[in-house]
Amino acid sequence: MSERLFAAALIVFLRISCSSLPASAAPAARPMSLDDLLTAVRVADPQISPDGRQVAFVRTTTDLASGKRDADVWIVAADGSAPPRPLTRNEKTDEAPRFSPDGKTLAFISTRGGAPQVYLLDLAGGEPRKLTDLSAGVQDPLVFSPDGKKLAFVSDVFPDCLDEACNRKRREEAEKSPVKVHHLTRLMYRHWDEWREDVRHHVLVADVATGAVTDVTPGDFDSPPHQYEDGAIAFSPDGREIAFVSNRDGNDREAFTTNKDVFLVPAAGGAAEKLTVANAAADFDPVFTPDGASILVRAQRRPTFEADRWYLDLYDRKTKAKRTLFESPDLSVDEFVLSKDGKTVYFTAEREGRRDLFEVSLAGGTPRLLKKGGDIGSLSAGPGVLVFTEATLTSPPEIFLLSLEEKTGSPAAKSRQAKALTDENRSWRKEVAFSVPESLSTTGAGGARVQYWLIKPPAFDPAKKYPVVFLIHGGPQGAWEDGWSFRWCESLWAAQGWVVVAPNPRGSTGFGQKFVDEISGDWGGKVMVDLDAVFDAVVKMPFVDASRQGIAGASYGGYAVDWILGHTGRFKAAVTHDGVFNLESMTTVTEELWFTDWDFGGAPWTAKAKEQFAKWSPHLHADRITTPTLVITNERDFRVPVDQGLQLFTALRRQGVPSEALVFPDEGHFVLKPLNSKRWHEAVFGWMKKWLER
Repeated sequence: MSERLFAAALIVFLRISCSSLPASAAPAARPMSLDDLLTAVRVADPQISPDGRQVAFVRTTTDLASGKRDADVWIVAADGSAPPRPLTRNEKTDEAPRFSPDGKTLAFISTRGGAPQVYLLDLAGGEPRKLTDLSAGVQDPLVFSPDGKKLAFVSDVFPDCLDEACNRKRREEAEKSPVKVHHLTRLMYRHWDEWREDVRHHVLVADVATGAVTDVTPGDFDSPPHQYEDGAIAFSPDGREIAFVSNRDGNDREAFTTNKDVFLVPAAGGAAEKLTVANAAADFDPVFTPDGASILVRAQRRPTFEADRWYLDLYDRKTKAKRTLFESPDLSVDEFVLSKDGKTVYFTAEREGRRDLFEVSLAGGTPRLLKKGGDIGSLSAGPGVLVFTEATLTSPPEIFLLSLEEKTGSPAAKSRQAKALTDENRSWRKEVAFSVPESLSTTGAGGARVQYWLIKPPAFDPAKKYPVVFLIHGGPQGAWEDGWSFRWCESLWAAQGWVVVAPNPRGSTGFGQKFVDEISGDWGGKVMVDLDAVFDAVVKMPFVDASRQGIAGASYGGYAVDWILGHTGRFKAAVTHDGVFNLESMTTVTEELWFTDWDFGGAPWTAKAKEQFAKWSPHLHADRITTPTLVITNERDFRVPVDQGLQLFTALRRQGVPSEALVFPDEGHFVLKPLNSKRWHEAVFGWMKKWLER
């Protein structure tokens, strides 16, 4: 599932480190509250100006009474000489700020006029100018051409429409029609939380002066694939070509192949040429070298395995010959940027429960550590500097600047000191008592080391015994990192008065690809031995009350909860959110079929898949569940559809197991809306307290 790749991109983590924001010097007066989480300022998408003097970013606030979020574009001096200030003020959403190459204009996407459109702001002063007027609106990524005369972006189109007039007419007709029906003619007809049976993502190019728009990727294809959009468009240095990502294996196959490729097309439109012809696995994030002779691509090796390791490949434009920048160490590249001189690649990678920052020469060699995380992301390269966000388990993301002027030639380069450019959550963080997270480990299946995070409640008293709650992450190829989550915030869970434990068992990323691979086809095997080892190690701690254990998880974490409850009665309370309960029925309705094909050995009618269903499906053991369980499932969840949670709830109630269910009709795989999130947390914490504190 893409969740585990985005798990990164949907879970953001923070760690107390030399570059993170310092804790209050005075003793904090109170534990963290739910309102702290819901109203925390969200800082994202930092972009450094071409001259390196300013950083634009998105700042989002939440009004808890109305449940409305307000995202605006802000700017801050890169040298820290002035505090952040707003560039836009609007009750609608302003996001995706991008500087023009001359630094005089800022493009951004805004919903201030209805559907999201591109606006241009003269940084010398004045009001934003609306550039586009597309019926489907505009989506990120938003990319300037090198001369600043064009902007490329993504928009939804009807593939048989040749212009915007046709697209607009089709949408208006559908909105006016009294008949509302989904007409399905191919697979991947829906994704995450939206129906997509008749539209495609296309790359459009707008003339900055006139607003005229050209579709440069026409046809019945998604360009880029709708599940991976960031970094999917790049202009060549001369502005004549655009590199983009697409899956063109054909209708239906898009749902069960990961073969996304990098293509090149003239910026004015024309025939597209495939660059990554030799790779049948995924290729993403094309970046041109400054001379235009080569293109850097982030790529996998094994077809249909979306949790495979990510490499950096350099393609020669003329010959299409490929060279991999490094094979060792076993680091999976998350996101990357190229230095302005084109000589160095900066990238992030998960490692031992953190997301660190590295550099490697474009000529190849061994990567060098630049900075330890926290959870580092959203890289933006300027002249001699890098800008990024960093979060930890005790602080939401903030923006930092790292100087690159120091020499880092030694193999064991020291972690650098970064300068904080924002501190948007100081007002409430200075009042809150955070417990310092501990990274611990135990021995799991086959003698493997299994890392886990342990967070004690505020005002911890070692003489007392506390309930313990184990949180199981999703994916399953994901990880609990030293970072912040607005959905599963470990610090907020600990503030309820519990010891909170977040294990990284088999399948967790950041511990080598072999560790990741060993959950495929083994959903209830070694990973469960790993989890049991963590459970057993923690309950032996003198401050843990072994008679009051709780467990909670989402997606694969929900599956793990469902499976575990059918095999043990050790837990006094459980929460399972959007969890896979019936493997067989799930494989026929989820949208990303490559995931189930890989993890279960093939299509659901194959002998291998049937063997997996019989071996590892929780629904076959539901008659053994006795633990009081809260079930959460969402009607717009097309990854683990709503029936999975309803099947579990039905089984529990038929057997008289204390159980309740929440079904959110307007949420997908995640509960994201502020007031829905408030209801979710109140129900989850209330359920745990009811059964753990009886």
